[in-house]
Amino acid sequence: MSAEAADREAVTGSRPSTPPQTSWFEFLLDPSLLEQHLQKSHPDPSPVQLVIQFLEQASKPSVNEQNLVQPPVDNRRNRTLKLLALKVAAHLRWDLDVLEKGLTIPVLNMLLNELLCVSKVPPGVKHVDLDLSTLPPTTAMAVLIYNRWAIRTIVLSSFPEKQTKPGPHQLNMINLVQQEKELTDNILTVLKEQASDSIMVLEGALNIKKDFYIHTLHTLDLLAAGPSTANGETESSTAGLRISADELHCQVHYDLGGIYFQQGCSDPSAYEKAQEHFCKTRELLTKLSPDPLHCHLDEKRLAGYWSACRALTGSSDPSDSQLTPYGLINNLIKTQNYQGLIDAFIKDNVAHSLPNNFRHSVQLELLHRVQQGDRALEEVCHKLCLSNAVHDALEGQVLSVRFQQLLLKPSKHTISFLLEVCTKSLDKEHTSETSRRKMALFLKNLCERLEEVPLAYMVSSHKLFMELLTDEEKKTLLDQMRKRSATVNLSAKPLPSFYDIPASASVNIGQLEQQLILSLDARQIRQILIELHGMAERSFWRVNSKWEVPSDYINVILAIKDNLTRDLVYILMAKGLHCVNIKDFVHGRQLFTACLELVTEFSPKLRQVMLNEMLLLEVRAHETGAAEGSTERPPPDLVSRVRGYLEMRIHDIPLRQVVGEECVAFMLNWRENEYLTLQVPTALVNNNPYIKLGQLLAATCKELPGPKESRRTAKELWEAVVQICSVSSQHKRTSDGRVSLIKQRDSSLGILDDDCLPVQEPLVLTTLISLFVRLHSIVDIVNEVTAEHLSIWPSSLANIQSVDVEAVAVTVKELVTYALTLNPNNQSWLITQADIYFAVTNQYSAAMHYYLQAGTVCSDYFTKPVPPDVYTDQVALVSHGIGPLNGTAWLLQVAVLCQFLREVDYMTAFKALQEQTSHDSMDSFYQYIWDVTILEYLTHIHHKRGEIEKRQVAIKAIGQTELNSSNPEEVLQLAAQKRKKKFLQAMAKLYF
Repeated sequence: MSAEAADREAVTGSRPSTPPQTSWFEFLLDPSLLEQHLQKSHPDPSPVQLVIQFLEQASKPSVNEQNLVQPPVDNRRNRTLKLLALKVAAHLRWDLDVLEKGLTIPVLNMLLNELLCVSKVPPGVKHVDLDLSTLPPTTAMAVLIYNRWAIRTIVLSSFPEKQTKPGPHQLNMINLVQQEKELTDNILTVLKEQASDSIMVLEGALNIKKDFYIHTLHTLDLLAAGPSTANGETESSTAGLRISADELHCQVHYDLGGIYFQQGCSDPSAYEKAQEHFCKTRELLTKLSPDPLHCHLDEKRLAGYWSACRALTGSSDPSDSQLTPYGLINNLIKTQNYQGLIDAFIKDNVAHSLPNNFRHSVQLELLHRVQQGDRALEEVCHKLCLSNAVHDALEGQVLSVRFQQLLLKPSKHTISFLLEVCTKSLDKEHTSETSRRKMALFLKNLCERLEEVPLAYMVSSHKLFMELLTDEEKKTLLDQMRKRSATVNLSAKPLPSFYDIPASASVNIGQLEQQLILSLDARQIRQILIELHGMAERSFWRVNSKWEVPSDYINVILAIKDNLTRDLVYILMAKGLHCVNIKDFVHGRQLFTACLELVTEFSPKLRQVMLNEMLLLEVRAHETGAAEGSTERPPPDLVSRVRGYLEMRIHDIPLRQVVGEECVAFMLNWRENEYLTLQVPTALVNNNPYIKLGQLLAATCKELPGPKESRRTAKELWEAVVQICSVSSQHKRTSDGRVSLIKQRDSSLGILDDDCLPVQEPLVLTTLISLFVRLHSIVDIVNEVTAEHLSIWPSSLANIQSVDVEAVAVTVKELVTYALTLNPNNQSWLITQADIYFAVTNQYSAAMHYYLQAGTVCSDYFTKPVPPDVYTDQVALVSHGIGPLNGTAWLLQVAVLCQFLREVDYMTAFKALQEQTSHDSMDSFYQYIWDVTILEYLTHIHHKRGEIEKRQVAIKAIGQTELNSSNPEEVLQLAAQKRKKKFLQAMAKLYF
């Protein structure tokens, strides 16, 4: 052996040899080889490839002696090949999912027609005319498999399909492909014509409750052996593989649901039929084993079908505890809640529960409505497009053409909303680094795409942009934008003589002013101002009309002689105040710190002003954290600074009223009552109305509850508030002309301003609510409004005419509403709010809502008895609630409520039951009545009216053993409590 041959043998010997592929004719020569081949883990060729090869060989046309093409010959060879194809399908358990994926429609049609033939389905008889229950099991199953395939093929053919294109060396196959397409179209035409028959056959099969049987390799071998060998076994009731009725019905329901859903495009009523079949599918699916023999369906597609049917029919599924994401979106579109739709899309940018194609299909649907003339949806489409663009960016998808079109000429509002979406689309706590980089790349590309430089600066100065991009990226982008801003588009100039006009300076000034407006970086602001002052000598603090500095400070700032320093101080303070107002405390702190460093060098007065504003910033930052759920106490340093401000004695320092108000509110919120009542200097109390009011509030709260002799401070607080509420006091009116003490800045009650998160301490709020409720009851003679601690206030006023009644009424309403925003589960506040709605504004439905809410809070949704101090006879659910219900004709509910009084109000109950206009299903409320006298009266009324059935219901209610008057009092009380609970829960469902 040569060296080369030895090397070659060594190489080939080291490789694992691939076994040669078994050829189709080998199975023809040795029938037992097929079963061995199919048992392999990865048979080559695969089962579906074998089916194609067998049927391709069996259907080859023959050529006679005259060279004329003849149909395939019906000989033993071809019959055996067809039988082999059927045996492969039997090995696959006639799984249509597998067969449809691997076989073309013509091949599968040939296979199933051969199945009908060997299963002895009567030829020439329509399947719809066959009685499946009388046919042999395998014959009936063959009919069902064929008709299932027929309707599935119709459904699948309606889906879009990408056409395969022949390559450059396959041009000779175009004719073959065209022939196969024509053959497929012909088969589909026939199947669609027979669709109604196939549906009737399958619906008839649903009435057969016995098990079914399908052909196996064994039964097909018996058929091949001939009648003498089969000996009738293939026609017996147990021949083949047993398929349970539930399993087959589940598969048939699923297939019928699919065809009805497909028909829904032309016949909307078909969607209801589809939903019924999918409902049955879901029910049967729970009964099947985890790995059924014959039933193979796509559960994700079933869920999609089910969700779509619910959306299209408008029905709801009682088994679903909550809407799926798809259901939620469809419900929002159906109810035209487009703001909710936009919010849902933005939230999904974090959750990623909706696929891209679904999100874009919703956008296209609304865009189609816009094109049809609904112009109101245009802005909704824009916002959905922006939300989808952010979602695509986070998913790494290509941005849509429509989004690219929006960026050609975007408005400031568009960019602002896009930045808002970007901010909300990143979960600050759980966002991956990959998502952050994708968002950074999106913002960077956005900045580069925007042609208008001010809009680009708007993006580059945004907080998210500053966080996500690296310093190098930000520097590079900023340089690019400056070059773009300095570039003049010469082609836009109409005449050559205009080229030399020195307009570049004003252009640069405008661009620098735009940067000045957008920037929150103190150093950048200083640098821009230096550049601007080098280009023009004028005041730049007037560039933006929205830069506002309190009038208390304006004269001190404008007195600065140096123009650059004056502009810088004014702009830093204005931007810092704006940041504080929008709760951007980080940037506000940075701007104030820079301003403090600047003014410390030349103005002690402005230094103290900045220290005061920084104190207000820290107070608001801490109070904002408390409002958002933080329980951390303020640091001692902050408390000390607040005390220092309240005790400050520096003359000629401009002081803002709001700083004093919020410092007092801060001390009240954190229960610094010892300081306010004992440690604050007396002179300071007498000279500072905010501290005086805070001291009185702290002292009153400290003594609650206390003996009568300790109510001196309560009386002093009362007199102070009455003086503030007098007509002679200066009040500011709101836009609608009403006087609201809460909205004032000129009065001592400014510490109650809910715009700046002031007083939040529950006891202080309860005390104020109690005071104003008492004051309102005196000046407006309204006694039905209740509150805690009413007894500590005087019961009369010496000069009642001096009090502004309207101001007091508005204040008490707004005060209670504000308190409930802090704690919506406070029983006392809820009852007060309900009383206001009932006695003051006559909004009975709203009053009942709050009465019920107060009850649910203290009784775990009425699973426990409501404490008597919550639902007393004074509470409108009982004595007041009867009034509004009478007013709305819910008369039977009135009768039930009459039992809640300590002494049952029979007169009102009987009057309600006598009314002929009751339309609230009287007998359905008898389960809530425990007073036998009322039930007896009901039987009398029904007898008088001839209402026999309702009379029987009332008699049955009386006959309940637990209502027997001979029972012990404990049993009767238990029966009453049980009915109270059920009734109150039913009322809560009605109002919540």
